Amino acid sequence: MKYALPILSFLALAACQTATMTAPEPASAAQPPAAVSASEARPLSADQWLFGSAEAQIMMEQSWKRIAAFVETGAASRPEYSVILAPGATAEAPDFLACGEKPLAAVFDVDETLIWNLGSAGAFRRMGIGFDPAIWSEWERTGAGKAVPIPGALEGLERIRKAGVEVILNTNREAANLAGNIDTIREAGFGDYVHGETLFLKGDTPGGSAKDGRRYAISENYCVIALVGDQLGDIADIFNDKSLSPAARRNLAAAPAFDGLWDKGWFLLPNPTYGPFENSSIEDIFPPETYWAPAEEK
Repeated sequence: MKYALPILSFLALAACQTATMTAPEPASAAQPPAAVSASEARPLSADQWLFGSAEAQIMMEQSWKRIAAFVETGAASRPEYSVILAPGATAEAPDFLACGEKPLAAVFDVDETLIWNLGSAGAFRRMGIGFDPAIWSEWERTGAGKAVPIPGALEGLERIRKAGVEVILNTNREAANLAGNIDTIREAGFGDYVHGETLFLKGDTPGGSAKDGRRYAISENYCVIALVGDQLGDIADIFNDKSLSPAARRNLAAAPAFDGLWDKGWFLLPNPTYGPFENSSIEDIFPPETYWAPAEEK
């Protein structure tokens, strides 16, 4: 059965369900050499592609045009259900939250979805270290003006707003760093957002970095017709079950109940710099049945 769930009735459930479904914190996809000098520091290959390549720029702009076009089309209709999975939904029973007469909204992640964190990523590379949570927290507090909008994002959100759809941000930036996070979003050109209304942060609902609780809170007031992020956890916590192998996670994302939603309400932007994929083994990426070696090494 598809249904809408009042906020107070699902918070305890969300806290239990997300114990093993937490979204990853930003991390480096590959650790740069330690103790390099600033003159020796180099961006990772993933950095060079995502932040510097024409290919990534084109892909981002294409993606944002598709997102905006989908939302514009959706705004002209009155959907019965949102694109947010209801609590307890599975690939076998894919229930979605009901819309009723609520106004329309599109929900976006922030980091590597609206903005590129060039200031913090550059600092980590120059320092020769991987992700450091204390430094990241300082970045949230003081990094305003050093993050840049992703190509196409500003134009995409302008089109979405003109279509009469509310823009809501759901990010794993910390609620404890509220002022700095609001400043960073504003300085990147995205305007001002109201905490608890159009901006939701880690700590706003139970579950830590899991986002379903915040999605349910948003759904109390809005019919969400698009979810946009760079990680599957930006779509639904079901994808962040830590018991899933990389292959099982891919299969879940491609399940018949979900496959038709990609690019039709569920949107992902490319991010090769960090994410759950970092836990993959060589066998996960290069399965035994694909093994090959040149003759001299056999």
